[in-house]
Amino acid sequence: MRIRWEKICNFADMKILTSSQMHELDQYTIEHEPISSIDLMERAAKAITLAIAETWTTFTPVVVFAGPGNNGGDALAVSRMLAEKGYTVSVYLFNINNHLSEDCAENKKRAQDCKRIKSFTEVIHEFDPPQLTSTTLVVDGLFGTGLNKPLDSGFAALVKYINQSPCKVVSIDVPSGMMAECNTYNNLNHIIRANITLTLQTKKLAFFFSDMQQFVGKLRVLDIRLSQDYLHSADSFYTIQEEKEIRQLVLPREDFVHKGDMGHALLIAGSRGMAGAAILASRACLRSGAGKLTVHTPKANNDILQISVPEAVLSADIEDDYFSEAISTEAYDAIGIGPGLGQQEGTAIALIAQLRKSHAPVVADADALNILGSHHAWMQQLPKDMILTPHPKEFDRLYGQRCADDYERLSKAREMAMKLHVYIILKGHYSALCSPEGNVVFNTTGNSGMATAGSGDVLTGIITGLLARGYNQMSACRLGMYLHGLAGDIAAKTIGKECLMASDIIACLPEAFAVLE
Repeated sequence: MRIRWEKICNFADMKILTSSQMHELDQYTIEHEPISSIDLMERAAKAITLAIAETWTTFTPVVVFAGPGNNGGDALAVSRMLAEKGYTVSVYLFNINNHLSEDCAENKKRAQDCKRIKSFTEVIHEFDPPQLTSTTLVVDGLFGTGLNKPLDSGFAALVKYINQSPCKVVSIDVPSGMMAECNTYNNLNHIIRANITLTLQTKKLAFFFSDMQQFVGKLRVLDIRLSQDYLHSADSFYTIQEEKEIRQLVLPREDFVHKGDMGHALLIAGSRGMAGAAILASRACLRSGAGKLTVHTPKANNDILQISVPEAVLSADIEDDYFSEAISTEAYDAIGIGPGLGQQEGTAIALIAQLRKSHAPVVADADALNILGSHHAWMQQLPKDMILTPHPKEFDRLYGQRCADDYERLSKAREMAMKLHVYIILKGHYSALCSPEGNVVFNTTGNSGMATAGSGDVLTGIITGLLARGYNQMSACRLGMYLHGLAGDIAAKTIGKECLMASDIIACLPEAFAVLE
């Protein structure tokens, strides 16, 4: 058994804070910088105003919708600053309950005193909405991260009016109506559909879910210099991995090593007509640094694999068409299983037998996951620290029912990872790694061109190769996700997203490694 190496790294992944933690961060900054809350709001408004001015000229008419809280205070300060820059600004402050936050009240006064603002309307009872044309820019400052229930009545009607208008919308911090974390029980018809969201200091958890992208639009994170001390000390289950942290993971390849030192991987993949999946996973595995690779596959795939991946050793199953019998794994340092495997009952029985007798770290994908999804009792028999790489539908089958939305799916994946003591990579635009300890790491590389057949097989091969190379499960998952997405990004730049194929990701792995090394 090879020693699994883990570099000692002081990771400083970007943390994703909850809405309550964001409030604490503001208060901590106010107390320890120190700075007054109104001056901190002014700092945020300057950053927002600058971002708007970089995109729209002063010929763009601006309508500002401000709510009664601090998000509304930000919007009022922005309206004043835009007016002072020469924009034609109309302001609507919604004070339905006749109560404004202290800083919102102060910025109301400042906005009313600003002679350059075209019009200022405080809405207390009835509201006659302005005409919003295709040339209008709406600044959405109705509600921020403090919102904890769906919008209704008048605010819901206002959101629908804005969404139905041809105007462009910039949302401050979060689109109004969106919860910063969970929107499972929200009314999605009552959320602003922003063209641009200018979020403050850190990304919010909801921004990482595909079903929320229709509201976020283009996302920009504005650094308003909130306390780094708080950010470093705050506890968070959710983090975002970045290149500088991933670089620390990469193991050096010593000058005097031989192939035996670089690990021996086993890939169990393919069935009749599905040799391509085994080929893609095999090539990705070898491109990821494994010293040797053995591919166990049905006899029907022998000639195809011998020609397509001459570097691999072939191990033929006793059956011509499908994987039917578990094999000894004592000679291997890592095992990848599932790509193109098929779901015959004989394969299912062989799969669970293989998992029970495996002596090395295991990565399971594709049909291996589908088999487990149809044999839920077997889930309790998975080897500790196994790696599962499902896409959303595969995870729902593993879980046993369709999840309501991406937030619920991630929550259930996190619970499953802890309960079974496994690693789960929930694949998507922001792939999320759920660890047995309950932590979630979001990946930042990758693009829509990678939504193509075989892309998951490539990821399986990469992670299997990294495990064989000597990385532990956590490091292999993190580095594997990042390299997979980075290679896809490199491919998209040269080939284009529309034309990208899984084999292009493999072809760009050397350049992706070079970026990190």
